[in-house]
Parts: sequence; C-alpha cells; structure tokens
Amino acid sequence: MFGGGGGMNPRKMKQMMEQMGIDVDELDATEVVIRLEDGSELVFDDADVTRMDARGQETYQVIGEPEERESTAGEVEAGETDGESGGIPEDDVELVAARAGVSAEEAREALEATGGDLAAAIDRVE
Repeated sequence: MFGGGGGMNPRKMKQMMEQMGIDVDELDATEVVIRLEDGSELVFDDADVTRMDARGQETYQVIGEPEERESTAGEVEAGETDGESGGIPEDDVELVAARAGVSAEEAREALEATGGDLAAAIDRVE
C-alpha cells in the first residue's frame, strides 16, 4: 500500500493513519502470554505491544522473542477452587469485605450471588 513503507517518516505515517480513523497506542506491557490449544504457552517478556483502534475494531501487535513453555492455566484454576468456597479468590473476598465494611462471609456470599463481580458484590452488601 505504501510501497514498502520502510523509509516513510513516522510522523507522516501517524498523520495518514489518523486521517483513516486509525488510533495507535503503545502499551507498557511487561509480559504477554498466548495459550495454545495443545496446552503450551508462548510467553513474551518485555514485548513491544501496539494497540490499533480502527473505527471500533481493536487489533494488537506483539513484537518480541517468545519462550515456549507448558501451560500453567490448569494449575491456577485448580488452586483457586481447592481451598476456597465456590472458586471465589480470597483476595476478592477481602477486597469486598474491606470496601463494604462487612464480614468475609457476607462478602463471599455477595460475590457468589453476583458471579464474582466485585462492583456488584460491593453494591449488594452496602
């Protein structure tokens, strides 16, 4: 479209994208994890992440060298439900209890009733 674009002035490129309705933001990401169907993960440490918003459609570009490893997603999910009632993270219970000034039991019940929605749980018990 731009004849290679390798030598195009970045300022001129930004102006052209704005004219086309494309908004570009650099994100300060420290880690990007992509979980694959085979159970492995691609982990990008200190990746350059760009978000492009073209008329409501967001696209993310990740630049960096990934490290491939086995997924830990199953371990995290199991850990959340092992020692906790209903799979509600203890940190969420403590947050709702502190914000709403209620007991941990009341906070947990509110979180369970709202499907884990923190704001709705706080509103429910206040």
